[in-house]
Amino acid sequence: MKLTRSISVPGASLELPVLTITGIRESSGPTLVVSAGVHGDEYEGPRAIYELFRELDPGLMRGTLLCVPVLNPPAHRACSRVNPVDGLNLARVFPGDPDGSSSQRIAWAFDQEILPRASFYLDLHSGGVRYGMPSMVGYDTTDLRALRAAESFGAPVIWGHPIIEPGRTISSAKARNIPFLYTEAWGAGRIALADLAMMKRGIVNLMRHLGILEGEPDLPAQPPRRLSGVGNTDGGIAASKPGFLMLDVHLLQKVRAGQRLGYLVDEWGATIEEYAAPIDATIGLTREMPIVEAGDTLFLLAEES
Repeated sequence: MKLTRSISVPGASLELPVLTITGIRESSGPTLVVSAGVHGDEYEGPRAIYELFRELDPGLMRGTLLCVPVLNPPAHRACSRVNPVDGLNLARVFPGDPDGSSSQRIAWAFDQEILPRASFYLDLHSGGVRYGMPSMVGYDTTDLRALRAAESFGAPVIWGHPIIEPGRTISSAKARNIPFLYTEAWGAGRIALADLAMMKRGIVNLMRHLGILEGEPDLPAQPPRRLSGVGNTDGGIAASKPGFLMLDVHLLQKVRAGQRLGYLVDEWGATIEEYAAPIDATIGLTREMPIVEAGDTLFLLAEES
C-alpha cells in the first residue's frame, strides 16, 4: 500500500510531507526511514525518493519504506542551505525544541514523530550549491550494523566516522540506538544522473540488506574507495577573508603535507591568501562556488585506507 500524508510542525505553521510504502506480503517487517532536503539546495535526495515512490511495488515488500523527501520546507522553497526563517542550519539543531525557532521545531517534530519508527535510518545529502563532495555513503565506525549496511549500499566511496558530531539527524538516530547511513554527492545545484542512480540503487540495496525486498544487493564491480575522519564541514580549512577562490586540487585527489590546495584573489586577481594541506590526506570536500566570505569552509581533508 502506498500512502501520502503530512505531519504538522507545532507552532511553526509547517507541514512535512511523508511518503509511505507498506508491503502487502508482510507489513510487520522492518521499517527503513529515509529523509532528504535537510538543506534546501540539495536536490538529488528528493528526486530519488519521488522516483522510487512511483517505481516500487508493495506486493514485493515485507515491511515499510517511510520517506520525508523535504525535511526543511522553508529552505527548500528558498533554494537555501539554511532556513531563511531563523537563519539556522537544520543539520546543527537536532534533536530540536518544541518551543524553539522554526528549525528547532522541525527537528523536534521529525525526532519525535518519524525517527522512532525506524529500524534503520538513511539521510540523503549532497554538496548543495556551494560545495562539491564525493558520491559516497557515510557510517558510524562504532556500529557494526552500519558498517554492514554501508558495504551493501553500493556507493563508490565509503566514509567511516569515529565521531558523530551533535546536532545532526544521524546523531539523534545514534542517541536512539538506531543504525544509520547518510549520503553525499557532487551537488553544485544540479542533479547528476550518476548520483541519482547511486541513491536509488543504494536505497533498494539497503531494503534488500534489511530484508524488506528479496535478493542480494546490486554492487558495482569496482571496489569502493575508503575514507575515514570526523568529516565535520564546519571544521575544514576556511577562508579568513572574502575573495574569489582559485582551486589547485580536485575531489578525492591525494595531497602531501604543505601542498597548495588553492588561493584567494581580489577583484584585480592579486593573491590575498593561500591554503596548504597541513597533513598528507585525500580531498573530501571542495568549495565550488568561488565567491567566498570570511569563515567559509573551502576544503575538507580525510584519511584514506
